[in-house]
Amino acid sequence: MAQERTGLTAFKGNGLTLVGTPAEVGKPAADFRIASSLADFISLSDSAGKVRVLNVVPSLDTPVCDTQTRKFNECAGELGDKAVVLTISMDLPPAQARWCGAADAKNIVTLSDYRNHSFGLAYGLHIKELDILARAVLVIDSKGVVRYQEIVPEVTTEPNYDAAFAAIRSLL
Repeated sequence: MAQERTGLTAFKGNGLTLVGTPAEVGKPAADFRIASSLADFISLSDSAGKVRVLNVVPSLDTPVCDTQTRKFNECAGELGDKAVVLTISMDLPPAQARWCGAADAKNIVTLSDYRNHSFGLAYGLHIKELDILARAVLVIDSKGVVRYQEIVPEVTTEPNYDAAFAAIRSLL
């Protein structure tokens, strides 16, 4: 049975339940295998040896997720080849590709957890009530250890970019 946690995030003030095994700072990051297209999959381990930034959003087609992902796309453009930004949502891969084209987002990799929610469950970020992912940012070092995590307390607000970007830069 999957672990359930409350009190970590809300939607417009209403508390939500996060399902899955939570990631822990200082512990190894869980590997996952999720869709990069309707037929292709990517694992976290595919980018081993790099700093990995997990930009987790509920849906790219909402204003806050759009803003957040544009900011991480801009940050990714400054990181060089020592890091990769993986933007993860429940959006279908064609919708993610459409968004990337419209936003000219060429510095990030979009991944979809739509099939079996394996990412959300592996990181404790699956929202039970809404069947989407919580807004979160995780930074994983080149050895695969979680070094930074923010689960945004209110889904409708943006993460702390300064703290996330500082965590990223400290690992490069």
